[in-house]
Amino acid sequence: MSNRLAFAAGDYVVYPSHGVGKVVGIEKETIAGVELEMYVVRFDNERLTLRVPVDKAPRSGMRKLSSREKIQSALEALKVRVKPRRNVMWSRRAQEYEAKINSGDPVAIAEVVRELHRHDDSEQSYSERQLYRAALERLAREIAAIERVGEDEATRRLEEVLKAA
Repeated sequence: MSNRLAFAAGDYVVYPSHGVGKVVGIEKETIAGVELEMYVVRFDNERLTLRVPVDKAPRSGMRKLSSREKIQSALEALKVRVKPRRNVMWSRRAQEYEAKINSGDPVAIAEVVRELHRHDDSEQSYSERQLYRAALERLAREIAAIERVGEDEATRRLEEVLKAA
């Protein structure tokens, strides 16, 4: 293996459009006559295995888990009170929320969680609940991996922060 590898087998990583995964190996594959070194990343929650060329990993946005400081910033973002943007059409807001979730940035994901959080589920449409769940799960998985706790525990902690806000 070369010394230019940013990740090793066993490392947890964040892939922007899939969230937290685990590098389960590094393999060489020949594609169209070109030998490529690939990170093999498993996303257990999605039952998905992704092969990311080592050379393309930085451009794909694949990154190490966030620092505790970055997660603290995300938790702080959950506490900020904002006015709901009801004047913007839902389809436009939904696109913005989806983009934030797929950015892989924990602070942006926390903003989606904060903006879509309701104390009473009956106030939310189906698509709002789906986006809220997706954002909450994405954030909880990263916190769970960093804190070495279960995803349920991480979700509970996030919900406590939201209730206290």
